[in-house]
Parts: sequence; C-alpha cells; structure tokens
Amino acid sequence: RPVDEMPSVRDTDLKARVESREESPGGWIREKITFDAAYGGERVMGYLFLPKNTAPPYQTVIYFPGSVSVSQRSSKHIESYYEFPMFLSFIVKNGRAALYPVYKGTFERGEPALIPIHGGANSHLYTEFLIQLVKDFKRCIDYLETRQDIDSKRLAYYGMSWGGSLGAMIPAVEKRVKASVLVGARLTISGRPEANKINYVSRVKTPTLMLAGKYENFFETGVKPMFDLLGTPAEHKQLKLYETDHIPPRNEFIKETLAWLDRYLGPVK
Repeated sequence: RPVDEMPSVRDTDLKARVESREESPGGWIREKITFDAAYGGERVMGYLFLPKNTAPPYQTVIYFPGSVSVSQRSSKHIESYYEFPMFLSFIVKNGRAALYPVYKGTFERGEPALIPIHGGANSHLYTEFLIQLVKDFKRCIDYLETRQDIDSKRLAYYGMSWGGSLGAMIPAVEKRVKASVLVGARLTISGRPEANKINYVSRVKTPTLMLAGKYENFFETGVKPMFDLLGTPAEHKQLKLYETDHIPPRNEFIKETLAWLDRYLGPVK
C-alpha cells in the first residue's frame, strides 16, 4: 500500500522516557529520549538538543542523516560523529532545538540486510523499510507534540544526502512540518510504485530549500529534476548551487539554512 495510506498511529501510547539529560560543553542540553515505534514492538531512540541561549517553547529541526549512518553501530558519541558538528550544531547554537533520531536501519538499530538497499530497491523488503522510516519520523513529531518546551507548530525537516533525497517523499506524507531544507539531495526513482519517490515528489507542498553542488554526479538526472518536480509553489522553493560536488561549503549552507528557517518558522526570539 502507498506510504501515505498507512493507518494513523498518533493515538497509540508512546511510552516515552527521557533516558538521560546532561549539559554539553558545546553550550546546549542533550537529552537521550526513547519511545515506542509504530511497528514490531521496537523502541525508537533519539537525541534532543535544546538551546540554552533562548527561552522555550523552541522551534525544532528534525534531522535525517546521510547513508554512512546505516553502517554505524553506536550512537553513543553522537556529538562527535561527523554529522552533528558539521550539519546540526549550528542549529542549536542559533537558538533552535534539534532532534537527531536513530531511525530504523541506523546506528544501534542497524541491520546488515538493509545496508545495500537503503537508497532504494525494487523489493517488498525495501518498501517495508521505507514505511518504517516514515513511521519513525511521524512518531518523532508525535513525541515533540507532548513536550511543553517545544513549539510543535514550528517544525522543520532537514535532510542531508540520503535524508535529503527522502525530502522528496517524507514532507509529502507528513504535513506537520512547515519548512524543509535538503542538502546534497537528488531524486532517485527506484522501488516499487508504492515506494518510488517519483510518485510523491510532486505532492510535496512544503516550502523547500535545496542546496547542491554544480558538479554533483547526478545533477542533470537527479538534482534538477527533483527541484523541478517538487509540488511546492515556485515562490516557496529555491535551489542554490555552489562550485562543489556533493555537499556545498559549510558557511554557505549555514547562512542559507538559517535564513530559510527564519523565513518560514519565524526568527528565533
């Protein structure tokens, strides 16, 4: 069945717990949270980073990582794992909360069978995996909606590489995000019809910023088609290109990401 015809899971008990809470030398509070997945009796883990330089309720960015996370086996040192300092720490330093979920197939929840197919495959296994990823993302929002210190009306999707490409699908089936930032994203058109991004990308209406390199290997076949096919009205989508290959310069994507979040979530107070 299509990803967006999954039965609602919002009314089921999250059984959420804050497993740990500590102040980080980086200048924020890090919480390790867990809650029930919407399938298989599993638990979803995540790291919620709360800013100390602004007052709640916090605007929140929900991160979706790159492919390397499917081959990692521990998220214990998430703050030193390259994606957090590279792609997320600036979000928290600038006054927004950031949630880094441990999705199905990543870190402790990894499975060897999912590594070769995580980017897309014409199989029922991939379809089921993708549904679980989408359910994990939805459950993250369900959890954030229970928190008094989170402004659940001001949430953003933020994907890098693999996560960027899933920005062609997840915002199409999850309307609670008000902005989307996709770094190193491209459209991949593999998978059974119910799991193929080509059948979802035109239904994305979320304001979307894509940041990409001009020399990305799949620019003409993946990056530009994804931007063109996004169903977001032209005045609310933007493609910024840089003289790089896969990932733009960090100072540039920081500047553009913060400006996009200010525009669609509102400036941080």
